[in-house]
Amino acid sequence: PDRAVPLAHVEVGGRGDRPPLVLLHGLFGSRGNFQTVAKALVRRGSGKVLTLDARNHGDSPHSPLMTYEAMSLDVQHLLTRLGITKCILLGHSMGGKTAMTLALQRPDLVERLISVDISPVSTAPVSEFSAYISAMKSVKIPDGLPRSAARQLADDQLRPVVQLPQLRQFLLTNLVEVEGRYIWRVNLEAISHHLADIMNFPIFHKPYPGPALFLGGSNSLYISSKDYPEIQRLFPKADVQYIEGAGHIVHQDKFEEFITAVLNFLPPL
Repeated sequence: PDRAVPLAHVEVGGRGDRPPLVLLHGLFGSRGNFQTVAKALVRRGSGKVLTLDARNHGDSPHSPLMTYEAMSLDVQHLLTRLGITKCILLGHSMGGKTAMTLALQRPDLVERLISVDISPVSTAPVSEFSAYISAMKSVKIPDGLPRSAARQLADDQLRPVVQLPQLRQFLLTNLVEVEGRYIWRVNLEAISHHLADIMNFPIFHKPYPGPALFLGGSNSLYISSKDYPEIQRLFPKADVQYIEGAGHIVHQDKFEEFITAVLNFLPPL
């Protein structure tokens, strides 16, 4: 059965007269990806900001199920638990698809939506991710190594498959030490089993009536003009913007421009 898991989350207090913002990270990420974003938004006058770990990521519980319906339900349960009846949802990549799913399922809970560098369509490069997962699974680290040595060893072992140093660094944020042994905190089994689901997007017929912002990186291919009809169909009030010079991780590549774009999209006071 579809069991929601209690998501790990952190709250940064903001203005009480503005709706809370909920930030959802991407595949292999964690709530830490949005730590500086959350602080910057609050510092510049947003409502309180919640950053959360998706199921099978960060400090959230593991579950063999990894679909957008399940991940959306997890967020709905958290909102209920925290007494949040309306929020602004912002999601990056996989988190963007979770945010879109939640908005389409429960528009009453979502005041407005921001999807960062992802469209409500199938995302192509499944094989790439399969290769990363296999590489992560085959990393071997002897017990009792110091953290820096363990990281270096894992980095060396990932290098043949994951050429980009930034991407390796990002994947390595998931390497954790538990009682002297190094393990991946992401649930690689569930992710690899549901990779097709994660790359896909559920079918919806009824559009989300609220304001939506699709914020892409100009150097990224994840929001392409051929996605516009589907964005328009599901999100008739959508605005598509690109941040010049940013790649897929828009908030990392162009931090200031990203924060400004998000603040400009928040409801006027």
